[in-house]
Amino acid sequence: MGNAHLVRDVRRQVSFRLVVFDLDGTLIDSIGDLTRAVNRLVGELGGRSLGLDEVSAMVGEGAALLVHRALGASGVDTDAARALPRFLEIYDAILPGETRPYPGIPEALAALAPHAMLAVLTNKPTAAAVKLLETLDLSRFFPLVVGGDGPFRRKPHPDGLRHLIAASAASPEEAVLVGDSMVDLQTARAAGVTTCVARYGFGQAVFSASALRGDELLADSPADLPRVLLRVN
Repeated sequence: MGNAHLVRDVRRQVSFRLVVFDLDGTLIDSIGDLTRAVNRLVGELGGRSLGLDEVSAMVGEGAALLVHRALGASGVDTDAARALPRFLEIYDAILPGETRPYPGIPEALAALAPHAMLAVLTNKPTAAAVKLLETLDLSRFFPLVVGGDGPFRRKPHPDGLRHLIAASAASPEEAVLVGDSMVDLQTARAAGVTTCVARYGFGQAVFSASALRGDELLADSPADLPRVLLRVN
C-alpha cells in the first residue's frame, strides 16, 4: 500500500528531469558474485583467494581494472589484458547467481519513473549490465543504459553522463547521479550535475567522507531515494 501511494501521490514531483543510477553497489548487490568470479579466475592462475572487503575496494572502475587489481593482490604474475576475457567468461556463466536488487530498489524506481527519465551509467560491460537488468526485472525502468565498453570513456570521465543528459533533453542542472563510490562523485562533479550518495552501497567501504562538500544529497537506504529525490509542492 505504501509503495503504491508513493507512485500515485500527485502532490509529489521530481526535482530532476533525469535521474542516472550507477549499477553495482547502487541498484544491485553484486559483490558476492564478483568475488566468486575473481576467486575462480585467480584460483585457475594459482593465486590466493580474496575476501569480500578486498574485492569491494577494487570495484567501480571497470572489469579490466578489477582484474588488474585482483591479480596483483592475489600474487598472480599474469598480464591482466590476457586474463580479462576469461574473467568475463566466468562472470557471465555465474550471472545472475546471488546478485539481487537492494531491498527497496524496485519500489523506489516505481515511485520515480512516472516523473523523470531514469538511466543507468556503469563501468560494467554493457552486455553484463543489460543481462542483469533484464533478469532482475529492472530493465523496464531504464530506457537508457550506458556501459563501460561502449563509445564513451568510462567513469569518472563525464562523457557517458553528458551523453545521457543530451539524450534526455535535460540540462546538467536538471540531472542527478546516484552512486555509492568516489568514482560516481567525481563523475557527477566533472559533468556539473548533482550527486546523490548511496550510503548503503559496498563502495562506501573506501569512500572518503572528507571529499563531500555539503551540497550532495544523501540516501542511507534505497527507501530514502523517493524522499530525497522527490519534493512536495
